[in-house]
Amino acid sequence: MSLDNNNALLTPSQMVRADAAAIALGITGPTLMEAAGAAVAATVARRWPDGVVVVLCGPGNNGGDGFVAARHLAASGRTVRLALLGDRHSLSPDAAHHAAYWEGDILPMQPSVFEGAAVVIDALFGAGLSRPIKGEAAQVLAQLAQCGVPVCAVDMPSGVHGDTGELWGPSVQADCTVTFFRKKPGHLLMPGRALCGELLVADIGIPADVLNGIEPAAFENGPAHWLADFPRPTANAHKYQRGHVLVVGGAVMTGAARLAAMAAARAGAGLVSIAAPQDAWAVYAASLTTVMVHPFQSLASFQDILDDERKNCIVIGPGAGVSGQTRAQVLQALCTRRPVVLDADGITVFRDDPDELFSQLSSQCVLTPHEGEFGRLFSQGGSKLDRACAAARQSGAVVLLKGPDTVIAHPDGRAIINSNAPSSLATGGTGDVLAGFIGGLIAQGMDSFLAAAAAVWLHGEAAAAFGPGLIASDLPEQLPVVFRDLLSPTLPACLPGSSPRK
Repeated sequence: MSLDNNNALLTPSQMVRADAAAIALGITGPTLMEAAGAAVAATVARRWPDGVVVVLCGPGNNGGDGFVAARHLAASGRTVRLALLGDRHSLSPDAAHHAAYWEGDILPMQPSVFEGAAVVIDALFGAGLSRPIKGEAAQVLAQLAQCGVPVCAVDMPSGVHGDTGELWGPSVQADCTVTFFRKKPGHLLMPGRALCGELLVADIGIPADVLNGIEPAAFENGPAHWLADFPRPTANAHKYQRGHVLVVGGAVMTGAARLAAMAAARAGAGLVSIAAPQDAWAVYAASLTTVMVHPFQSLASFQDILDDERKNCIVIGPGAGVSGQTRAQVLQALCTRRPVVLDADGITVFRDDPDELFSQLSSQCVLTPHEGEFGRLFSQGGSKLDRACAAARQSGAVVLLKGPDTVIAHPDGRAIINSNAPSSLATGGTGDVLAGFIGGLIAQGMDSFLAAAAAVWLHGEAAAAFGPGLIASDLPEQLPVVFRDLLSPTLPACLPGSSPRK
């Protein structure tokens, strides 16, 4: 199952390979640099049409882009000050090529260069940062941060690592970042994502088919990856064809399972049931009208509920409680060999013996930990993308590592990074809703990896559509609005009961 290369994320080393592949096809390095610098100049001219432009150039190809941008802006009549970090003789070959066309002064890096600036172009380092920033470069970035001038970053805000989004020294908040050909993981992973401002991807003439030889494994989330597989009821569909989600409820924290169940229903599952402890059955039954509630008193009676094979996806963990019973129920659910979405307490109960859990998982199962839960089962070393991918390989399941930069990783090495989550999702219960969305899509026959990616994207879109004041229970109610925007253009015009589209 391939993902859409238009949304591929390239590591800095993969971007070097893309440049090399383009050069092998006859597109010279200076030509690529000319296109990149011209794109930066056009962005600056559009966003900041007046005033002095200060261009900070580093010694590598990022600095070369800066020389090109400076030349284009000066040619249009703008006042441009260009400052170079280091000696002109240390420039990379392509950067030196374009520096030779710069007719203005080349100033040293000093605080006075920022005086009266309307905008600063940060062309110091870009995505290919190879070591922490120290010395004069660190001082320059600190001065830039203090001067309060708008910043356009070239490729990546200096100080942000292109692979990981981590900060490798002082960094500056960019108002916009212009990158080239494809985004990098560091554009989407925190904290780098927060420093990029508006992110623009410029076409600099690299043919898209060079990606065939690179085979990227990481992608930005979006409907292009999964919309073709998204479940759509046919005109003759009935509820039993749309799947049956079983959510396992806890005895005390009953709201979590109810949120997950309503989310599964809104995601399109034909039927949703909650397996509820006998003592809490009345709480669940009295508060749910579209969800069936099945009581159980023991692991044996819980097994009776599981034995109904029409319940083709199981969600367990939200509000379940950290107990031996939850641990046993998770293992019972996994023994059915049906897809299981495992969240919250269903993950935590295996902190003392993760291997017992891993031995029962498969790629049709989805783990949805936040960082705290993740750390109870998996190693914490490396970037968020690396950690999620390693966890998926180790566990054999799809791992969805939550956060503002949620990563969805498949055991085969593919990964998707989500970028549409608003800060309003940082409230209790939204993770329970996400688990329900995933379960609802899987029950309708969607591949678990794609269902997880689709659910995360829908989760973010629903939150953004609702706006400020969001609480978790608003998310399922907002989902129909998102569905109308997502699916209407692709639905037949004359389904029974529908109005013809104009």
